[in-house]
Amino acid sequence: MLDAGVGGARTGAFFDVDETLIPVKSMFDFLAFRLAELGRPPSAYAESAAELRELAASGVPREEINREYYRLYRGASEQELMASGRRWFAARAAVPGFFLEGSVLALRGHLADGAHVVLLSGSFAPCLEPLARALGATAFHGTRPLVADGRLTGEVERPMIGPAKGEAVREYAQRHGLDPAWSHAYGDHISDLPMLEAVGHPHVRADGDPALLGHASQRGWPRVHDPAPATPPGDHGSECVCGCALALWAAPSNHPLTLTTTGDRA
Repeated sequence: MLDAGVGGARTGAFFDVDETLIPVKSMFDFLAFRLAELGRPPSAYAESAAELRELAASGVPREEINREYYRLYRGASEQELMASGRRWFAARAAVPGFFLEGSVLALRGHLADGAHVVLLSGSFAPCLEPLARALGATAFHGTRPLVADGRLTGEVERPMIGPAKGEAVREYAQRHGLDPAWSHAYGDHISDLPMLEAVGHPHVRADGDPALLGHASQRGWPRVHDPAPATPPGDHGSECVCGCALALWAAPSNHPLTLTTTGDRA
């Protein structure tokens, strides 16, 4: 069994989301979808993406780019964003290739073995909540925008990027009595390293970031392959909105879904 620890220890399986479970960067794909719903022209997304891309090219840390992204939603209704996220997911999930099969198969295996399956992402609840429900995940932890009077302030509590993912693994394991040494984690980018190093069984996407793959090879970490080539939805040309231009940025569960973005409300 994948998730049987010593003495039957309870275990977890922690998954990065973008380009680990789905082939797009959900934050940016959702931004394009949301702007279109608001009747904004395609140039509105292009301008916002260009600004974030410039920050990445100038060496701004991913955590700060994550914060800058959420400033785009200053004043937006939290309730409306959640509803828009459900519509975004319904539209995208209907497109063949939206899920990366190798990772999803691994996730389902952990669920079948009774593990806590937790999604960790720099994305936020509008994207993560419907995704977690569809996959049967136990919980998700993403970047949590600050909200006042039902509207986003433009600031966040903690970007779920880099070291924060490792902290989230340890916090969740301690809160739920899981054994990190017998737990698993899955990622595709070098920024996922703190999450991967927080467990005893790290796995990396075979098509992931070369820097992470090099690290994985040195440590003998297993690679996750898809049964067949996975093609991201849409045309990766000049009009692509899946977030690839920001590449430098980097079965039901036995547990009730924990609907939260930074902590558990079990």
